[in-house]
Amino acid sequence: MKYKIVAVLLCLGLAPAAAQEESNPKLVSELMAFHGSKAIVSAMTTHCYENTGLDPAYKTANDNWYLRNIGFLDLADRVILRLGGGAEGEKQAAETYGGTQIMSAYNQASDKGAFCRSFLEQIDNGALDIDKQLPSVLSQAQAIAAQ
Repeated sequence: MKYKIVAVLLCLGLAPAAAQEESNPKLVSELMAFHGSKAIVSAMTTHCYENTGLDPAYKTANDNWYLRNIGFLDLADRVILRLGGGAEGEKQAAETYGGTQIMSAYNQASDKGAFCRSFLEQIDNGALDIDKQLPSVLSQAQAIAAQ
């Protein structure tokens, strides 16, 4: 709904200054990676949870990752919109790509249990947080949002 309102305002030439920022497809694509990161964490924590006898540590790790990163995801969405991105299906494509990549890595692992434990450790210690994985993109997004 929000995207439709901005699109209508743009067509009428009434868009707020924030929606009229210069287009930057490369940055939009990089910001979509934030959603890919979310999909990676969600897909793998769910998969490991289901394949480790329903170990609640995976659900807790997913919830904690989300709480630490929700602000970054919201920031990405706001900046994507401001840059004129967010075409239908873009976020879904980023999420699908992220989920596919992590499942491919899992499937190639010789020790699936060790893969899950290592993944859990990386989530718990914050190594997979957006500010650690994509610091320069995050910095660019923060600078744009502050304008």
